[in-house]
This record gives sequence, C-alpha cells and structure tokens, in this order.
Amino acid sequence: MRAGEARLSIDCGSASTVAILAWADGSASALSFDGAPYLPNAVYLGADGQVWTGHRAWQTAGEQPPRFVPSPRRPADDELTVDGTRVEALEVAAAPLRRAAAEAERFAGGPVRDVRVVVPAGWGPRRRTWIRQVAHRAGLPQPRLVEAPVAVAEHLLAIGVQLLVGLFIAVCDVGAGAEVTVLRRGPAGFEVLATLADPAAGGTAVDRALAVALTGSRDVLDDEAGGWAIAQSVRAAKEALGAHPAVTVPLASQAPVIANSAMLDEATRPVARRVAQLTQEALAASELTAADLAGIYCVGGSAHLPQLATAVAEHTGITPTVVPEPQLAAARGAANAGAADPAAAVIEVPVPPVRRAVAIAVPGFASLALIGQCLLTAQQHSALTVHRWVSLNWGEFTMAAVFALLTCLAAGTVLGALIAARDSTPGTRTEGGKVSIGILAAVCLGAAIASLYAVVASQYFGLPVGPFLRWALWPITPVVVMAVGVAVVAARQWRAPHGGWSALLAAPTGSVIAAAGGMALIQYSLTADRWPDMVLWIDIAGRVGGLLLGVGVVMALVAPLMFRLILSAPVAVITAAIVSEQAAGILGVIYAAAVAVWWAARFWTRILRPTPPAAGQSAVVLPAGVPPGGGG
Repeated sequence: MRAGEARLSIDCGSASTVAILAWADGSASALSFDGAPYLPNAVYLGADGQVWTGHRAWQTAGEQPPRFVPSPRRPADDELTVDGTRVEALEVAAAPLRRAAAEAERFAGGPVRDVRVVVPAGWGPRRRTWIRQVAHRAGLPQPRLVEAPVAVAEHLLAIGVQLLVGLFIAVCDVGAGAEVTVLRRGPAGFEVLATLADPAAGGTAVDRALAVALTGSRDVLDDEAGGWAIAQSVRAAKEALGAHPAVTVPLASQAPVIANSAMLDEATRPVARRVAQLTQEALAASELTAADLAGIYCVGGSAHLPQLATAVAEHTGITPTVVPEPQLAAARGAANAGAADPAAAVIEVPVPPVRRAVAIAVPGFASLALIGQCLLTAQQHSALTVHRWVSLNWGEFTMAAVFALLTCLAAGTVLGALIAARDSTPGTRTEGGKVSIGILAAVCLGAAIASLYAVVASQYFGLPVGPFLRWALWPITPVVVMAVGVAVVAARQWRAPHGGWSALLAAPTGSVIAAAGGMALIQYSLTADRWPDMVLWIDIAGRVGGLLLGVGVVMALVAPLMFRLILSAPVAVITAAIVSEQAAGILGVIYAAAVAVWWAARFWTRILRPTPPAAGQSAVVLPAGVPPGGGG
C-alpha cells in the first residue's frame, strides 16, 4: 500500500474517536483500536509523563483516579490541572488524534498526508482554530475540516441514497450530546441552513439518568474516586440492553444491581423528546416544515436509542432512518468529501444546447404570424358612418399573446442559465438566482408585448382598447402567476429541475406548430373570398385547422406518445366540429388553458414533486462516488 494515496478521516467526538482510511480506488477501512472500531477518548496521565488512551487508560485509572481525564475533547484554557499538576490542555486533547494517526500510519505503511477532521456544524472560528491546533500537536498535517452533517449527507450519496439538487434533509447526530441540522443540496454541494445542539440530549444524559435509577444517588457520576468506573459500567449496561431484556451491572463499592429495558426506556424518554424538539426547532429556524424534507437521518453512537425514532416521528410526521453503522457515517462521508481536489473541484452549470433556440424562435415567429394575420384579415364594418365594429378572430389574437409570453419565458430561462454557465467569477447568486431574474424579466416583457398587441390593434382599428386588453391579458394570467411562483422557487433554491432551468420552460415545439398552423387555417377559412369553386376547399381548410388545433391542445396536455394518440382523435374531432366565427375565441381560450395546464404539470412534476431521473441521467443526481462539494 502507498500511504500517499490514502486519506485519513477522523471523527473525534465527546466520548470516542473513530477513524476511516480511504484509498483512491474508493475502498475504505475503519481503523481498529484494541479490537474495537472506535477509541474511547479517555486519557490517563501517568506520573512519569506517559499518556495512555483508550482501554489502557480505563484499566490504569484504578491506580490513580485523579490522573484520569474521561473526556478531553473540549476547548479549554492553555492549561488544566490533573491531580494537582498543571498540564497543557492541547496535549491532553491531542492524545486520541495521535493514537489514530499512529494506527493509520501503521496500516498504510507510511505517513498519511491527506487528513480530514469532522467538526460539529455549530462550531465557530474559535473552536475550529482549536481543533486545528490539536491536530498539529498530534503530529498531523494541516487537516481539512468537514462539518459532521455535510459529511453524513455525502455518505448517504455514497451508499446510494438519491438526493436531488434542491432537496432538504435533516441529520440528527446523537452521540454524547445531540446536534440536529437541516441541509439543502445545492448545485455546488450541501448547505447548512440551520443547526441546533444540546449537550444534555444524548448518551451522556441517558447514562446519568440510568445511573441515578440504579444507585439512587444523583451525584454518583461526579465522584472523582469512583464515578468514572460506575459510568463505564452503566455505559456497558446500556449497550447490552439493546440485545437483552435485563443485565447485571457491577458497581464500585456496591453490590451488583439489575438493569432492565424498562429502566432504559425511562432514562431515554426525555432525551428522545428533546431531540425531537430540536428537530422541530431546526426546521422552524430554516423556515421549512416537515413536508419539505426528503428525509430525516439519525447517526452517532446513540442513534439506536429506544423511543428516539418514535419521538421524532410523533413531532414531525416523518419516521427517521438510522444510517447503517451510524457511529462511522460522518467519518466515512468526510473521507469521501472532495476526494479529487477540493480546490480544483469546479461545479459546472451545463450550457444550454443550441436546440433551445428553437424553443424560442418557433413560438416567437408563430406569435408574429398570428398577430399579423389577425390584424390584416380582420373585416371592418360600419352602419350609417356612425357605428363601427370589427369582425376580429379573438382566438387568434389570444394565441398570439400566449406565444409571445412563451417566447419571452423560454428566452429568459435560457439566458439566465447561459449567464450562470459563462460567469466564471463566484458571486452571491447561483444558477437558480440568475434564472429567477430572467423569469421575472420575461414575465414583464411577455405581458408588455401582449399589452402592446392590444394597443396596436386598438389604434389600428380606432376602437377602445378595453376589449383587446381583456383578450390579450386574461388568458395568460394563470401562466404569469405560475411563472412568478417558479421564479420564487428558483431564487430560494428550494428545487432545481432535472436538465437544468433552461429546459424547464421550453414550450413543446410540436404543440406550438400544430396549434399555430391550425389557427392560421381557421382564420383563412373565416376570411377568404368564398368563390363557388373554392367553398369546399375553404371549409376543408377550416376543419383541418380545427383538427390541428385539437392536436396542439393534446400535445400540450400530455407527454406520452400513447396517450397523445388516444386523446388526439376525440379532441381534434370536437375542435374541428365547432370551428366557426363565433367559436374562434373559444378555441383560442381552450389553447391558452391547455398551456396553463402544461405549465402547472411542469411546475408539479419538475419542481414541487420531482421524480428521480432515469438511470444514466446524472445532470441532477450526481454519481454516488463523486461528492458535490461542501466541507468545513
């Protein structure tokens, strides 16, 4: 084995330390300490300056209990007092990391240069600096700090959990204490939205409650002479009660007692309730509800505590999932985080393909063609030069406004995605943020063009603008409202559609061509000179136009080819049958409604309730072995 290819990940918790050694080929191994996959953090300082860790520290502690430090991982002053002797706090805290580094070097066959250290998400700059100093004192190279919930999320990806970009998850890290974090998967990795911690809501609190139940004393664990031994016995009993209904617990200076599962349940209940409350509070701090979560995942040495899953489910309505090997999940995820080179890892926004221009050009030309035909073929009438009116195809006028809006929306999303892809300077806005600006600008421009059609037509015919505005704006109002909703989703990064934002609002080109061609034929049949030898062909053109318009409606409503074939026949026959001057406006509104339904379906299936993409489509779901970024 070559040590230079290895990555060492260390999760040094309050009670124990776990370490993972990973390799470039994707394999990873948990380091073993005294035959166990974790190292108890307890440290014993010998009078001769020798430092013992793990089980050796516990065994030696009986000789001189005052020289025993059960939990050295906490930022403290430069010095602390052990049995009346001042020692460096950094030296004590570095002992478990030094042991992990030595074991990794022995296993890898040489020093490991790539080191990651897991830290709680709630740690600020002072504690992060402190853990770096501890790592330096332990002889480790400068470590990369990875936040525990981010590491867990990346471990979930590595084991095959499908987490789409834009989804939210909650990670309940229950060890000696508890930390609940809400994360969102963004295009560049996992983002911590809120994290809440309570050191009194974990395994330590359960140990204390169980010790009180067994001994009847509330201060038994605080006794410097024997409290640590009782704590060890209680901790062993707690683990054994996971598999047995009752166990015998030896107590220092006391007769052995019996602990049963009912006592453990009673000791666990307040902790489980507090973890559930932390989950609710973290969701509230993230401005989310439980319905927004894709899942709740429990990790840590106390993740299997009884009643924990039940309490969280009662408070949130979601049954949490305990990650396999929960004590190792964060260390495994940190080992995979940025395995290539975090500095060189660049998340690329896909450039919209050239064919997206078709989705802009087709409805744009269709809108101009329809509005031109509508105005140029309208028939003006007057009575006694006093009353004037116009026979206008209001359906064609409406469809021109609809196509103008679709053109602007397709252009807005493509341009926003293109700007995000070409912008090499990191900014405050992601692709979704830039696309949201494009959508809002497109909505305004599309509504303005529809209004402009109404004003031009009003001036062209010399009639009041009110009816023209009603036929231009009211049919597109549902689409405008949903477009604003999509812009809000894009700006807040709640969801990111599969294929990127540029593909979301690309209008179905086939539907646009069929509907535009159909309406053009209908208008021709209504306004063409009806020469005797042309009447039949003119009427046939109108019916064909109705058929095409019906097909366009169906193509907007459904996507699967089989359903299109089934629905096209009856819908096309109906639209062809009602072709007339009086029904032309109804046909235009029907198509506008179909476009609104198409929008609603896209909004629902691509953003609100997205389904995982098919195998091989990795634009949104990254391969499990390629983490999206993140870190401490």
